[in-house]
Amino acid sequence: MSGNQEEIPNLLNKGMNTGLKRYRSQFLLESEIEKLERIIGRRADPRLQKLWEHLKSGTFDVDQVREYINKQLKPVHPPVQRRNSFGALLRKARRRGNNKRKSSESEVIFDRPSTESRRLQESKARGWKEWGPYLSERQWGTVREDYSSDGNCWDYFPHDQARSRAYRWGEDGIMGISDDKCRLCFSVALWNEQDPIIKERLFGLTGNEGNHGEDVKECYYYLDSTPTHSYMKALYKYPQQGFPYASLVRENRERTKEDSEFELTDTGVFDEGRYWDVFTEYAKNTPGDVIISITVVNRGPDRARLHVLPTVWFRNTWSWGCKHEVCTRKPRIKQTSPGTAECCHDDMGTYVFAADAGPDGEDPDLLFTDNETNFKRLYKARNSNPYVKDAFHRYLINKELDAVNPRLEGTKMAPHYVLDLAAGQQYTIRCRLSAQDERVPMPFGKDSFDDVIKTRKAEADEFFKTVIPDSLTEEETLVSRQSYAGLLWSKQFYYYITEDWLKGDPSMPPPPRARLSGRNSEWKYLSNCDVISMPDKWEYPWYASWDLAFHMLPFAKIDPDFAKHQLLLFLSDTYMAPNGQIPAYEFAFSDVNPPVHALACYRVYQMTAGKRGGKDNAFLAKCFQKLLLNFTWWVNRKDPDGLNLFGGGFLGLDNVGVFDRSKTLPGGGRLCQADGTAWMALYCIVMLNISLELALADPTYEDMALKFFEHFTHIADAMNKMSDGYGLWDSIDGFYYDHFHSDTSESFPLRVRSIVGLVPLLACWVLDGEQLDKLPAFRNRLNQFVEKRKELALQIVYPHSKQDLQLLAIPSREQLHSLLAYMMDEDEFLSDFGVRSVSRYHLKRPYCLELEGKSYQVDYVPGESNTYMFGGNSNWRGPVWFCVNHLIVEALKRYDQFYGDSFQVECPTGSGKLMRLRDVSQELSRRLTSLFLPDSTGRRPCHGNEEQYAVDPDWNQLVLFYEYFDGDSGRGCGASHQTGWTSLVSLLLEKLANERSDRHYVLCRGSGAEHPKALRRTTEVRA
Repeated sequence: MSGNQEEIPNLLNKGMNTGLKRYRSQFLLESEIEKLERIIGRRADPRLQKLWEHLKSGTFDVDQVREYINKQLKPVHPPVQRRNSFGALLRKARRRGNNKRKSSESEVIFDRPSTESRRLQESKARGWKEWGPYLSERQWGTVREDYSSDGNCWDYFPHDQARSRAYRWGEDGIMGISDDKCRLCFSVALWNEQDPIIKERLFGLTGNEGNHGEDVKECYYYLDSTPTHSYMKALYKYPQQGFPYASLVRENRERTKEDSEFELTDTGVFDEGRYWDVFTEYAKNTPGDVIISITVVNRGPDRARLHVLPTVWFRNTWSWGCKHEVCTRKPRIKQTSPGTAECCHDDMGTYVFAADAGPDGEDPDLLFTDNETNFKRLYKARNSNPYVKDAFHRYLINKELDAVNPRLEGTKMAPHYVLDLAAGQQYTIRCRLSAQDERVPMPFGKDSFDDVIKTRKAEADEFFKTVIPDSLTEEETLVSRQSYAGLLWSKQFYYYITEDWLKGDPSMPPPPRARLSGRNSEWKYLSNCDVISMPDKWEYPWYASWDLAFHMLPFAKIDPDFAKHQLLLFLSDTYMAPNGQIPAYEFAFSDVNPPVHALACYRVYQMTAGKRGGKDNAFLAKCFQKLLLNFTWWVNRKDPDGLNLFGGGFLGLDNVGVFDRSKTLPGGGRLCQADGTAWMALYCIVMLNISLELALADPTYEDMALKFFEHFTHIADAMNKMSDGYGLWDSIDGFYYDHFHSDTSESFPLRVRSIVGLVPLLACWVLDGEQLDKLPAFRNRLNQFVEKRKELALQIVYPHSKQDLQLLAIPSREQLHSLLAYMMDEDEFLSDFGVRSVSRYHLKRPYCLELEGKSYQVDYVPGESNTYMFGGNSNWRGPVWFCVNHLIVEALKRYDQFYGDSFQVECPTGSGKLMRLRDVSQELSRRLTSLFLPDSTGRRPCHGNEEQYAVDPDWNQLVLFYEYFDGDSGRGCGASHQTGWTSLVSLLLEKLANERSDRHYVLCRGSGAEHPKALRRTTEVRA
């Protein structure tokens, strides 16, 4: 690949960062570009001269530059944002149309082209993703903002301080957006003239306040988004009477773990429709020209007033004395004309915020302050700056007119609109945030504002018609569309440099020394500064690595480049530990999650290949090299005895076990975990398949393939028949159990019928003889191994009697029958809405264990947790979890590929109705998707008994995608916006639609229709 070498020196003379970004972005990964930038930011670095020689050579050799980056440049902190940087030049270079970087992945994944798919292909070249929903919904109460000695992040930075205290590592807001480094932010603030504070951020209970842990107490919904965020829409419901802050805290505090949660909808504030619907829409005219439309609707029976403050502000990067951001010179927002302000930032250049006239036809007043801490309110200390973060609150509510800056400048600004609307009346506030060089002459003209929104909305509809099957019903389409919207809205800028966090900032008091050996102290090299897919931006505004792996499957359908980038990001040296461990989550990076990252990499590789070919072997090879490190870490750390039986700890399943598996076990004992061992077997199978895929182009991978095959056989053998003859399989019960090993060598199974015992059936794969024929060396060595270890192989490798197929699986045919008999029993695991995490058998027969004078018990708890294990805000003792159910559905299809009609089970167990496993997987998919579809009464099971979601037209088209679901009723539990792995419903709906089109659909239960087709309501949420 070559370029205009004469232009490079010119660009580099203007700013080295600019030139590199422009040319390297054509063929290098973003992480590599940033690594170059970090080095160049340190101009005195002698390595820069050698890099410059590479660039001047006249040809741009990708391998040469990558080799230099990966082998010679040690990882450093995120990009230094220099005082005299060239953000505006960089933005221009990235957006010039002549930069034609192609994305083969995006071209292949969309079989029907659309305007948005073409926008995706040019997104890196033109910066279409520079602005998006990257603003968190909760920054207070996070580990990153916690500088306490005891690690109690909720108490160190509570909600009550958030309006007055500047954040160190991020920002938050309602339905907000920011640039991809969260430097400039926008969000909507509201006041109903009743509340004691302005509604600038979502309210919720802390881990100690909620009877089931932390929980957001608001009603908000993600309605739409394109992958480039060229169009976005969200809804917030704001009560007209005083927001019940105190009663929510008081009532939930008085409730026990056995009680249900007290929600905002239980308080009566929405009765008679006495609330405001606030719809926020974003539409990009160009990558740096964002149109903002805020439509406010009075749903109540009476006239009411509402104050709306569309707020734009800079994240505070100047108060800390840090070395990674622009600290020496504060950015500035300053009014330039009525309703218009310039936002000037050294690194970003200048943006212009414009606010249209209000209902009276007059330009709104622009309020200004600084995004700095109010020390006087919080600490009774003097403020060095009189204009602080909570100025708008004091100005409106306390009538402190001098709280805002009369010079009409600062780092936080909002136009002030006052709406007085009759019952049912609506009004639209129009704003615009534009890069200086992308402004339009008439920012609020019909052609430049309304028509752009209409066009982008139509393009969003066009795009999703290429993604969502036409054969879905209207209700199914609504669910799929909103699940994708939630997935896209859950992107967030995440910033955490552990070393700086541990040591503190130069301009701040030093944190307690205990932190240096406390939480995450062993992760000093972790340096995160990226947009990441979050589980839930309020309840979990931090990444969870095994959640993210599942997120990337639906992401691969709509934005394959993003899916690949995220998976590679967590394998990069700024995330993955040098020993190969992938960070879990910020509360404890060293906790261990199920090793599903490899599976996600392989599935994304498969999903993005498309019908036209174009397999991304480079992506797969990159993943494989780093996954080898992670696999080795697992083998060395989680199988200390070398028995091929693994521990692992809690493995993401929180309270599923008898003990808290993340802590030291009683009596110094240890667990051989059925799920930990099975996860590793699945890991081996995936790595085997990746090796075989790569070996088609490079035979050197065949050796690795055989290694992973051998490793799998030893793990499977250990699970089924260890040296004592028992393994983890219980031949009496016909189920897999964890085994407890005491320090006195006593060993016994923990006979809990849980999802732990079903995970082994996930570890299966079908080897196709057609593929093996292309790898004769591997096939020959495989046959030699099978012949040499015949007794071992016969229990693990099952040849097909008629086809050239071989099944690799932990359970034998007989064991699989036994497991499925439990799983498909409605008195055990099978609910109307999927597979439960603990068998209903334990409802009347809890598992009890006496050990060292203590009693331990596991019973069936279908909804929220009744224990305080892991804070009590999640529960794996009965509810349905989408992530594991999705893996079960996929595994059943693989078994069916091998067994076909020769293997049938009762569905449900005891019904007398026999089904092959393909049909069982469809039945599970149908039950899972029914969680979100209205029944004959209009109720969606996920919303429980919430009446308004069934009968109110302003609620019944809104769908929440919960963290997990009640194992009996299907009611959503836990985080209410977990559109990360719960967005897997979109993939299940797609497969059901395809299977319905291909052949007759077999119903498992005689009662009920396949889908409530009588309910054909509009899929548009009305404003």
